[in-house]
Amino acid sequence: MNIKMICVGKLKEKYLKQGIEEYVKRLGAYCKIEIVEVSDEKAPEKLSEAEMVQVKEKEGERILAKIPENAYVYALAIEGKQRDSVAFAKELEGLGIQGKSQLVFVIGGSLGLSEAVMKRSHAQISFSKMTFPHQLMRLFLVEQIYRGYRIVNGHAYHK
Repeated sequence: MNIKMICVGKLKEKYLKQGIEEYVKRLGAYCKIEIVEVSDEKAPEKLSEAEMVQVKEKEGERILAKIPENAYVYALAIEGKQRDSVAFAKELEGLGIQGKSQLVFVIGGSLGLSEAVMKRSHAQISFSKMTFPHQLMRLFLVEQIYRGYRIVNGHAYHK
C-alpha cells in the first residue's frame, strides 16, 4: 500500500516532527508513506466569508495538484464520519483487498478544505467534534494509520 498525506502548511514544531518521524519509521514494515506539504495561503486574521472561500480554494488547488488520478482520497474534516480504530483498520484492509493501492489523506489548513477537495474525496473522516490544530492532526493521523496496520496484522498494540 502506498499512502500519501497531503498537508497544508509547514510543520515547525520539533516535538511533532519527532513523533511523526517515529510513526513513519514504524510504518515502514507495513506500507510506504509519504508526507507532502503544500504552502498555506497568507491571509489576515479577520476574513470575510468570501475571503475565506478564496483562501481555501487557493490551498485546494495546491492540494489537488498533488493527488494521483487513481488514488482513493480521505479528507479530514470535522463534519466527516467518526470511526473507532478497529473500524478504521478494517476499512484500510478492505481498500487493500479491493485493489486500492494508493491512499491519500488530506489535512487542510486552519480554515479547512475547499469544496473542490471535498468533492474529490471518496470519504471524509473526523477524529472528533472538537477542533484540533492541523499540525497536531498529522501526528494523530499517522498514529492511527500505524494502529490500523497493527490491528489488521494481529499485532499487539495498547488500547
